[in-house]
This record gives sequence, C-alpha cells and structure tokens, in this order.
Amino acid sequence: LAGKLILKMSILGLKKKQPKTFKVKVITMDAEMEFSCEVKWKGKDLFDLVCRTVGLRETWFFGLRYTVKDTYAWLKPEKRVLDQEVPKDSPITFHFLAKFFPEKVEEELVQEITQHLFFLQVKKQILDEEIFCSPEASVLLASYAVQAKYGDYDPNFHKPGFLAQDELLPKRVLMQYQMTADMWEEKITAWYAEHRGIARDEAEMDYLKIAQDLEMYGVSYFAITQNKRDTDLLLGVDAQGLHIYSPNSKLNPNKSFPWSGIRNISYSEKEFTIKPLDKKKDVFKFYSSQLRVNKLILQLCIGNHDLFMRRRKVDSIEVQQMKAQAKEEKARKKVERQILAREKQMREEAERAKEEMERRLFQLQDEARLANEALLRSEETADLLAEKAQIAEEEAKLLAHKAAEAEQERQRLEVTAMKTKEEKRLMEQKMREAEQLAVKLVEQSERRSKEADHLKQDLTEAKDAERRAKQKLLEITKTTYPKNTMSYNKVDARHILNSFNSLSVLGLRLDFKDSDMKRLSMEIERERLEYMEKSKHLQDQLKELKSEIESLKLEEQQQQASLYSLRSEARGFAPEPLYIPHSNVSMHTGGLATFLKP
Repeated sequence: LAGKLILKMSILGLKKKQPKTFKVKVITMDAEMEFSCEVKWKGKDLFDLVCRTVGLRETWFFGLRYTVKDTYAWLKPEKRVLDQEVPKDSPITFHFLAKFFPEKVEEELVQEITQHLFFLQVKKQILDEEIFCSPEASVLLASYAVQAKYGDYDPNFHKPGFLAQDELLPKRVLMQYQMTADMWEEKITAWYAEHRGIARDEAEMDYLKIAQDLEMYGVSYFAITQNKRDTDLLLGVDAQGLHIYSPNSKLNPNKSFPWSGIRNISYSEKEFTIKPLDKKKDVFKFYSSQLRVNKLILQLCIGNHDLFMRRRKVDSIEVQQMKAQAKEEKARKKVERQILAREKQMREEAERAKEEMERRLFQLQDEARLANEALLRSEETADLLAEKAQIAEEEAKLLAHKAAEAEQERQRLEVTAMKTKEEKRLMEQKMREAEQLAVKLVEQSERRSKEADHLKQDLTEAKDAERRAKQKLLEITKTTYPKNTMSYNKVDARHILNSFNSLSVLGLRLDFKDSDMKRLSMEIERERLEYMEKSKHLQDQLKELKSEIESLKLEEQQQQASLYSLRSEARGFAPEPLYIPHSNVSMHTGGLATFLKP
C-alpha cells in the first residue's frame, strides 16, 4: 500500500512538472508572430489563431508549413500539434503560406489581406526563380510592385537611385543582359510612371493577374518514376489537375490529367494510381521515393480537387457575405480614394496657388523695390532735367538770337545774291555783246581781206597793162622812126602826138594806180593795226570780265556757305558742304578768248 502511494505521488509530481504550454513562432510573408499554445491543441486550433490574428477569413487557401529533414510538410488540422513530426525546437517554427492557388485570382480572392499575402508569396517565388518569368514580364511586374509600395510616381520625390535597395528582378534576368542597376531602374521607372492613379490593392491584383498566366504559377513539383528504379519524371499538382513533365523542363507538360477527367487517385506505399473518368483510357501509375512525399502529394491532390469542385458550385453563405462586404468595402474605398484624390488635387492646387501667391508677392516686392529705386532715380533725373531745361532754355534764347541774326544775314545775303545775280546777268550780257562785236570784227576782217585780195588782183592787172603798154611803146618807137625827117614831120606828126598823148595818159593812169595802191596799202596796214589794238583791248576787257565773274562766283559761294552755316547753327545741325553748280560763263569767256586769240 505504501508503495502504491509513493508511486501515485511520483506520478502526480511528474504531471505537475510537465509544461502545459509550448512556444510557437509563425512567420508570414510580412511579419513574425509568437504564440503560447496549449499542449492539447490540434493543428486547427493553432491555424485558426493565426488566421484570427492576421484577420484572414479565406482560410481554405492557406496552411502552416514546417520542415522535416530534407522535405517539407503541412500541419494537419485534425491531429494535435505535438503529435505530428514537427521540430522539437522552442519555439517551434511554422511558415504561414498559400497551400492552394486559385484558378482566377480576380474572381476568387475576395479579401484584401488574402490578395496581399498571395502577392507577397508569388513575388518571392518569382524573385527566387521558383516561377520562371521572362525579362519583359519581370520588368512589368516590378513596376506594379513599385506602384504597390511607393504609390504614384513623383519625379520631385522619386529621384534616381530610389530603387537601389529594393529587390525587384530575378538574378537570372540581371545576369542575362549587360545592363547596370541604373539602366534597369530607368526601365522599371518608365513603366512605373504609367501606373499613376492605381491604388495599392489594385496594383497587387494586376500583379497577380499577370503572374497567374505564367507556366509555373501555383504548381508544386515532385520527382517520380514510371518504374521502381529510374527517377526521370516530374509530377506537377496545381488548381487545374495533375501534369507529367520531363525532369529538365517544367514549362510544358508531356501529359496532363485535369480534375474533371479524374475518377479516382489512390496510392499503396510508393505506388500512385490515377484512374481516368473515361474507362476506355488507360490507368496511369507512377512511383515516389518516400512515403512522406506520397502523403504530401495526396493531400495536395485532395485539397485542389475539393477547391475545384467547390468553384463549380454555388458560393456558400459565408463566401457570399464576404464578397458582398468586399464589394461594399471596395466601393467605400473607391469613394474614399475619389474624395482623397479630390482633396489631394485641391491641396495641390492650393499649394500651387500658395506658391503662385508667394512668387507673386516676391515679384511685387521686387517690383516695389525697383519702383522705389526708379523713383529715387527719377527724382534725381528730374533735378538734372530741370537744370538741363534751364540750360536748354538759355541755349534756346541764344539760338533764337543767333537765328534772328542768321535770318538778317540770310536776308542780306539774299539781297547780295540778287545783286550778284543781276551783275552776273549784266556781265553775261556784256559778254554776249563782246562776242557779237568780236563776230562783227571777224566779219569786217574777212571783208577787208577780200577787198585787199581784189585790190591786189587789180594791182597785178595794172602792172601787166603797164608792162604791155611799155612794150607796145617800144615797138612803136622802133617801127615809126623816119628815114626822112621831113616825111616824119609832116606825115606822122599826128600819130606821134596821139601816141604821146596816149602814153602820157597811160603814165598818168599808171601813176594814179601806184599812188592808189600805196594809199590802199597804208589804209590796210592802218586798219590791221587798229584791228590788232581793238582785239588786244577786247581781250583785256574779256580777261577783266572773266576775273570779275570768278570773283563774283567766289563771293556768291562764300555768301551761300555762310548762309547755310547760319541756318545750320539756327537749327542745331552741323553745316554741310554747299554744292554750287558751275556757270557756263567761264566756258563762254574761255571760248571767246580762244576765238579772239590772234
């Protein structure tokens, strides 16, 4: 009895020493949480606690995953936590992840928190290259991720280099092209600027809509064989069904079994059997290397198939309520965003108006300062102008006096010019008379020359007649000399007398012609001398007349220059050289002097 009592007390002591709780660490995609769990809790209790803490209602997509040796497993909801093959560390670490993926994210993901958790998980899988993504799609997805994180692009705030600390592209893409980080950032920013006005939840949904079209999205891969030796195939399980891949290609399946075409899936130890709904088709069998992996494959197949069938049915009341609430919430957020956008726009307009007012104020201040400076300068200028005006007034009086004097001088010069013009006209008239006189003298000289020629011709004829008369007289004296003096005295006395008379008459006539010629020669010589004297006198007169005309010209030019200078001084301009056209008098006088030159 004593021994039984001692044993019972020892058992009670062991029960008291055994802890009633254990520590659990749950890692979500954006947070870490620690819980104190009771020993009797099942997996469902811990999972519900995490979902309540996160605020998640779409619990059927998620699960708690833990690592067992070289594989991973999902916490079963119907078994106690400590009875499963969880790590014995303290705290026990679980990862809260999406276990099943929707076919169409836009229709099936209702809550914003659900969309956010899927967005973070898919983004990490793409960056870790668990999901293959082309470089172009990677840049586009990165731009939506930046929009979800930073909001609308603002060039004043988002300066170059603001994405330097963010992991946005897979390393495979970065290594594929010879581009710097700045060049990648420039490409991402170009797309990011196009997403202006998209809210965070909308950007995350757009990211998921692009990602769900990738070939490896939502697929869980397992190594399998069609016999017990070789591992040369891959099994893919996703929301659409089962897919068989080559080991070096995870993009294009060799064979697919959609959930709608599968009648039954079963396994016995390591052998899996897929029975098609069409009995005419062959049953597909494959082998897996580990029992734990087989159980995991079966869990994923059952869960994906249940969700596949659930999507084809009418939504439950809970889902309908969630969708209605989500719709109301989206409408409310849309209104709030519109109000916020209007307020933001009004605030921006107010800030712009404020900046404009400040700019205008600074401008007005500058204008006022410049106006004051201009006023001071204008006052100084006014004083200076007043002084200048006084000086200008005195100069105006002086100029008016000079202008009056210039006007008097101009009038005097005009009178003098008129007199000069009259004297010039008289000189020109005298010159014309002198030219006419010279012409008359030339005509008289020509006439006298002609008369002298006639007289010379008459004198020549008279000398010829005298020579002939003398010859005839000699002939008569020779022929009429008598041999008998008596006959001579008697017969030819009358003839001799007539001859003598004729000779005497001829001698008289000859004497008359000689004296006349002498007289005429003397007259011609006298007239020639008189003409020479007159011509010389006329040339002297013409020279005097020419010198007088030249002096009158110079005097007229001086008078006009002085008149022009006086006008220019009266008007305030510098005198210009006066142009006086040449007169034709000098040409006429020069020609007349040349004509009258002996």
